[in-house]
Amino acid sequence: MNDLSTAPAPEGERPRMQRKPDWIRVKAPVSKGYHETRKLMRELNLHTVCEEAACPNIGECWTKKHATVMILGDTCTRACRFCNIKTGMPMPVDPLEPEHTAAAAAAMGLEHIVITSVDRDDLPDRGAGQFVKVIKALRRETPNTTIEILTPDFKGRMKQSIAEICEAGPDVFNHNLETVPRLYPTIRPGARYYASIRLLEEVKAHNPLIFTKSGIMLGLGEERLEVHQVMDDMRSADIDFITMGQYLQPTPKHAKVEEFVTPKQFAAYGAIARAKGFLQVAASPLTRSSYHAGDDFAQMRAAREVKLAKQAD
Repeated sequence: MNDLSTAPAPEGERPRMQRKPDWIRVKAPVSKGYHETRKLMRELNLHTVCEEAACPNIGECWTKKHATVMILGDTCTRACRFCNIKTGMPMPVDPLEPEHTAAAAAAMGLEHIVITSVDRDDLPDRGAGQFVKVIKALRRETPNTTIEILTPDFKGRMKQSIAEICEAGPDVFNHNLETVPRLYPTIRPGARYYASIRLLEEVKAHNPLIFTKSGIMLGLGEERLEVHQVMDDMRSADIDFITMGQYLQPTPKHAKVEEFVTPKQFAAYGAIARAKGFLQVAASPLTRSSYHAGDDFAQMRAAREVKLAKQAD
């Protein structure tokens, strides 16, 4: 069982292990489907955020042959305090990555695929061109697969990057706010909260039909009213889908867990988010950006159809 997290220790001692509450524990992956998915990713030289970010849902998702492909390599140019992806100077972009991603989607028979990436501040286009190539490869090879992307903020080149990617036509454009504005200097120092809000506004300005999505982690020391304000900021940017999940400390070097938010508290946040008008809400301790993404997309699309039908009456 994956039920331990690090806790602070007295100076000079190694960090103690902090036991997670029952509702956050998950079993280690052992299924045949998990190993088949892992083998396919290795054969195609693809990285997944499931592995790199040590996602607790990897066993469940990979058993069902759902995986979130992480393009642009496995090394990030930033060092966020919550993230387990390694940081440093990345390798050159793999030109075969778009075709390999499409091959993986075809081999797994995916109806919905999630594509994310590391930050690539070293590239002139911040990696936007690779997102475009991956989307086009998927449209060619698996035309019936719906495409969800989870992008970085394309710092310094946001508007042009958004225009290029929107032209390629993903079905869902996700960019996570991660936490409340007050915690950005310590948790997400390389990013700016309101720049991330503007990015998602820019997507809607280019194509209102593309669903937008964003998520935050809870348990980093945020206050309840700060979370409510983030919801309001998202709705002001016309974001369709909010995800909220429990932050888990990957290693002793990362930001510590300040609170294990209970399932009841998550349910309350979810109810408030629905009342604020999001088309889709996912709020639970194990919620992650791409967890149950295909089912959530289908529900969100249906919710939009209902909303449009009501507006037409």
